[in-house]
Amino acid sequence: MGGKSCTREVGRLGEDLAARYLQKQGYTILERNYRCQGGEIDLVAKNGECLVFVEVRLRRSSHFGTPEESLTPWKKARLLLAAQSYVAEKGWDGFWRIDLLAIELSPKGSVRRINLIKDAVEEE
Repeated sequence: MGGKSCTREVGRLGEDLAARYLQKQGYTILERNYRCQGGEIDLVAKNGECLVFVEVRLRRSSHFGTPEESLTPWKKARLLLAAQSYVAEKGWDGFWRIDLLAIELSPKGSVRRINLIKDAVEEE
């Protein structure tokens, strides 16, 4: 099995865990894996009247840092471009934000920690 397939499976697991967690928090999931020229957004949701773009970061160990630390300035810029593209494409004129959902798994694969950071990426 190649690394790309394994990465995709872990990504899907993270998005499934994130979607369930967000729904329990009152979010409505609108789309998964929105892609555009600017980049990709893992989950698009509504939280009240606010459109929310959610970046899911999942880590199985802390060898390479926390999920929060993996959101680099380059990735933040790509998320912002993708969110702006979505807003323009859909004609959304309300409030919107970009949240980060950080998930850490135990070595056996159970959820060790979930941290939702609202407004994790802001426009400059």
